[in-house]
Amino acid sequence: MIIKKYQGKTEAEAMEAAKKELGDGVVLMNVKTIKPKGIMRLFKSAVVEITVAKEEESEQQVKATPVKKEDAAPRQEKKPAEPTSEEKILLERLNSLETLLEKQINREEKDDSDKKCDNKDEEKTEAVNSEEEDRNREILEMIRTTLVENEMDEKYVDSILKEVEKSIKPGVPMEHILAHVYQRMILRFGKPEPVTAAEKGPKVVFFVGTTGVGKTTTIAKIASKFIVEEKKKVALLTADTYRIAAAEQLRTYANILEVPFRVVYTEDEIGDAIEHFQEFDYILVDTAGHSHHNEDQRDTMAQFVNFTKEKAETEVYLVLSATTKYKDLLSIADSYKELGEYKLIFTKLDETVTYGNLLNLKLYTNASMSYITCGQNVPDDIESFNAQSTVKKLLGGK
Repeated sequence: MIIKKYQGKTEAEAMEAAKKELGDGVVLMNVKTIKPKGIMRLFKSAVVEITVAKEEESEQQVKATPVKKEDAAPRQEKKPAEPTSEEKILLERLNSLETLLEKQINREEKDDSDKKCDNKDEEKTEAVNSEEEDRNREILEMIRTTLVENEMDEKYVDSILKEVEKSIKPGVPMEHILAHVYQRMILRFGKPEPVTAAEKGPKVVFFVGTTGVGKTTTIAKIASKFIVEEKKKVALLTADTYRIAAAEQLRTYANILEVPFRVVYTEDEIGDAIEHFQEFDYILVDTAGHSHHNEDQRDTMAQFVNFTKEKAETEVYLVLSATTKYKDLLSIADSYKELGEYKLIFTKLDETVTYGNLLNLKLYTNASMSYITCGQNVPDDIESFNAQSTVKKLLGGK
């Protein structure tokens, strides 16, 4: 596996440089902004540095290259390549998993020099390959245990590890195996898709989900970032006419943020609101936090969403709590299918030590990840979903 760093004025420019050198198929592993130091900070702008990974060509392709007789040399046993600095960094970031693996697989090796070597060279090679394959399997099994303990669904874990096992050679360094697993998990999560502005008019954003997952607070956090950091015009609506406290909570946030607030009871009222706020960037809509078994309330919400899609560019975000049981999360996700395409927000990450359900629900729904929240503070305790940091935690890293 090739792991390299590239820099550019933007993430897109750096990625373009990576693809120009390595071709398609590169996977983004990390992004950071580097600011110039010292007096040069007065003359230079910050740059974006990305770390990318790409699988190397197979050994068969290398062997297929013709070799001239005069260039031929006696075959020698190839020593394993030393890990690059980037690979060492990755291994350090996953230090907890490394320690676990080392404890399980570091065993005393017998000194082959004391044994009689009567077997043929081919038999020796097969034995060495078999030992190295067994070692790879031991590492993969320990990774599997770590992911399952993090409450990842075993079928998703096995799918990822089977791909890795097929792509690695016997005896590769442990950090290479970790990097392969890391890469495939990043690919499974895909690129996060937070709320973005509409091409024309306001973007209407519905936040749906069951009672108690933190929809109202999440809306306030997103609204705050739009208003304070991006200087956008935001209006807040609530279609939650069942709980007075929820409506009053959102009204309080609207007053603090100094933005318009309305309660909408019918499709016509939400249509009027869209017309009234045509010059705004975003209209964020809170909805009733009902049980996912309540079909009447769910059907009413579906009507609201479908009506709005005819009036303005509309998105739906399903808000889920990271503390909810896996089977319940699957049931909730299924119950909102009739709303059409939605994206995922996970709340209460500060109340759990296992992150497996984030990838479980991503793969089960095929919906894009958008935000995670980790506390009640508005607007601080929210961020766009970061696949890199999440995968590191899933693999046991800090």
